[in-house]
Amino acid sequence: MADDPLERLLEARVEALGYELVELERTGSRSRPILRLRIDRPDSERGRGVTLDDCARVSRELESLLDQMAELGARYVLEVSSPGIERPLVRPRDFERFAGREVAIKGVAPLAGRGRRLEGTLLGLSDGGMWVRLQLADGEVVELARGEIARAHLIFRWGHAR
Repeated sequence: MADDPLERLLEARVEALGYELVELERTGSRSRPILRLRIDRPDSERGRGVTLDDCARVSRELESLLDQMAELGARYVLEVSSPGIERPLVRPRDFERFAGREVAIKGVAPLAGRGRRLEGTLLGLSDGGMWVRLQLADGEVVELARGEIARAHLIFRWGHAR
């Protein structure tokens, strides 16, 4: 669960609509905040993900909520999109759901004594979700503390879809 009250509110609303909130990015300025939401379907599969109509539906539903929030002001921008083919992995459930898929993980510092970016096959979580297990291309299995991960996402290789 997110620490940000706005993110928790938006996540609950998105889930009530039958989608999942993948990521909320807050950018822009104080006078013109930009909220970028990436949504997905809980049961999405390759080729059957979020559509433009899904994004429009979620956007319309959230606008009525956000319009009532004085702290955002009248000039906020809401952008709702699919997570894309290289979906970010943000929440613990993402690391479980996409076990077996090829991922890229960027660390806040070098990971597993190697580089700041590692690629491999995601094996899932261990130790109650504290560690991400990754099998590297050379076969070695490493465990990465979730707190040391700056970004993680699926890798899509054209012509090599699994």
